[in-house]
Amino acid sequence: MKAFILAAGLGTRLRPLTSHIPKPLIPVLNVPSLFYTVSLLKQAGISEIICNIHHHADRIRSEIEETHLPGVRITFSEEPTILGTGGGLKKCEKLIGDEDFILVNSDIITDIDFTTLLRCHAESGRPGTLTLYATPDAASFRSVGVDGALVRDFANRRHTGLRSSLLYTGTAVLSPTIFRFMTTEHSSIVDTGFTGLIDHGGLGFYEHKGLWMDIGTMPRYWQANLDRTGVIGNLAESMRLTTGLFPHAISSDAIVSQDADISGSVIGSGCRIGAESVIRNSVLLPGVEIKPGSVIINSVLDPYSVTVMEDVQQQERH
Repeated sequence: MKAFILAAGLGTRLRPLTSHIPKPLIPVLNVPSLFYTVSLLKQAGISEIICNIHHHADRIRSEIEETHLPGVRITFSEEPTILGTGGGLKKCEKLIGDEDFILVNSDIITDIDFTTLLRCHAESGRPGTLTLYATPDAASFRSVGVDGALVRDFANRRHTGLRSSLLYTGTAVLSPTIFRFMTTEHSSIVDTGFTGLIDHGGLGFYEHKGLWMDIGTMPRYWQANLDRTGVIGNLAESMRLTTGLFPHAISSDAIVSQDADISGSVIGSGCRIGAESVIRNSVLLPGVEIKPGSVIINSVLDPYSVTVMEDVQQQERH
């Protein structure tokens, strides 16, 4: 079985970080988010992966190639013009072939058991199975409308009036049947493929009850890195075994002054932390230099910018 990773997005909600780094390579606890997905797939025995790329495509390609992931073969589908989740997948129809495949977003952190998901899909006999996740925040994520064991709607786009506390996690198992309803033009897979399966054969779902985080906005990205409950840290050993990478708070090659005061923060590769500086509840991406005596609190920094979370959250409220 093959997997398709959606990694071509512009990451506009994570600007200014994504002005310089493609969203799939934005690090969570010093591991590019894309590699969390690759690790899960490998744990399920999936070794053939197709990855669509567009924004900073060359950087994604080189990062993956230089990481030398053992036992994984990744084929890239570069999109000179971005095609969306629907068009990007349709473009790879021949690469995927005539067997069921796994679809995964590259901007999620999760511990979904793909082996169980695959079994659930096989037992259903349906052409598609989405992984859903229950959360009180489902409405803000666009809740999925379900009826019994079937998905019927997304954020009431089909005017069914169906709503739930479930949201789509960005992971699914799909039959090649889905390609009948898709186009190579820019489109959303929800409006084309998923809607087509709802009307022709049915779209089932598997409810995941473990870890799931969407890091697509700055507040969610910041919160994921702080990992206050340690749930991401729990993935460290399995990731180390499958990819050689593992989540950790302070990079081993960061240069940190002995009298710097650091708490609840993530320090990336190549960072330099000056004397008597204070860093609390913040995320420093690779290459950030903090001058002596600086105070950094509740912020996300890359070498070109600083985002203060209180400012972001205040803007969202208004």
